[in-house]
Amino acid sequence: MRWNEVSKKPGLRVAHPEAQPRSMVVRPAALVRPIRPYEAVSSLDHIHAHPAQVPHKLDWNEATVPPSPKVIEAVQAFLGQAHHLNWYPVLNSTNLAEKLAVFHRVGEDQLLITNGSDQALDTICTTYLSPGDPVLVASPTYQHFLVFAQTRGAEIVHHYGEDLFAADVDGLVEAIKRVQPRLVYVVSPNNPTGVEYSAAQVAALCEATAHGLVIVDEAYSEFSGRSAMGLLHTYSNLIVTRTFSKAYGMAGLRIGYAVSHPVVVEDMRRVFNPKSVNVLAQVGAMAALDDQAWLAWYVDQVTRAKDLMAEWCAARDVPFRTTAANFVMLQFDRAPWVVRSLQEVGVYVRDRSHLPRLSGWVRFSVGTVEQTKDVLARLGTVLDRLVP
Repeated sequence: MRWNEVSKKPGLRVAHPEAQPRSMVVRPAALVRPIRPYEAVSSLDHIHAHPAQVPHKLDWNEATVPPSPKVIEAVQAFLGQAHHLNWYPVLNSTNLAEKLAVFHRVGEDQLLITNGSDQALDTICTTYLSPGDPVLVASPTYQHFLVFAQTRGAEIVHHYGEDLFAADVDGLVEAIKRVQPRLVYVVSPNNPTGVEYSAAQVAALCEATAHGLVIVDEAYSEFSGRSAMGLLHTYSNLIVTRTFSKAYGMAGLRIGYAVSHPVVVEDMRRVFNPKSVNVLAQVGAMAALDDQAWLAWYVDQVTRAKDLMAEWCAARDVPFRTTAANFVMLQFDRAPWVVRSLQEVGVYVRDRSHLPRLSGWVRFSVGTVEQTKDVLARLGTVLDRLVP
């Protein structure tokens, strides 16, 4: 780069206004360039551009309401006192780990508190994967995990069951025997298909995975009421990940955790930054755990709203798949047009029709009953515009 002297002070130089940088590109690590990045498509810009419109943000499976008032109160109380935001947070979130250990009836040494469950998944991949290691994934599923695994040079082996909306444990077990994966990744309930795995089915996967780990991503487990957590006392090769982003409504604070055998957690701590979770997330998560009544209210609202959507779709003859999570799937012949038209009326949903064997399927996050009534009214106006 050329420089232009603009000061009489010795050694002070600034770039010439017409100077061009030399043509130099630093290539990323060899493993990075082939990776397809996670599709982080956000509707926030469109929402902010239409301030007069009441939006229904149903595209990222977030809670559709703020978290428990106790969470807000705890965060505000913390900020209202001598809060020491200039200090790093409690290392390894031991304050929250203590509460979670009691809540889940596990040891504190079995918990790794992370910056969202994404960081838990990323840390698992960092700890246990080397280039060329096979990773078996029940697909289609949460795609960001694939990025974490591929960044470590792992070989992703997708397993698609004959029915994408049903668990294919026998098929997975056969794939485990064939592939001998380092990691097996299943989401229960699965995003976007809603597939669930019972404790017995997870146990079968753990039994078959003799030389690897089984990850059960339970981001939506509070909605389903089903968990593999009880198997942690039996299987040392099981990792369960959880988040406060979904049912607890704390996606903006970014906090989650992994639960596993103490030796597994100890190994993960070798690469984990103990100050990763911010102090407001710690404060909010502890308050959220103390308000299970609010959680029960929100889960009930979502459950009733899903039933409402099922009835509405049946009356309209719209193909519909419910799930045990906080989202459902609707199928449209002109899915991209429906998604764009819904955006025009302030309803933001996620088109999943580009995924293998999910042609026409659109994912709707589900909120409260009153919110859902409004969503269905707007969807009705959109579908009425469809030309037969």
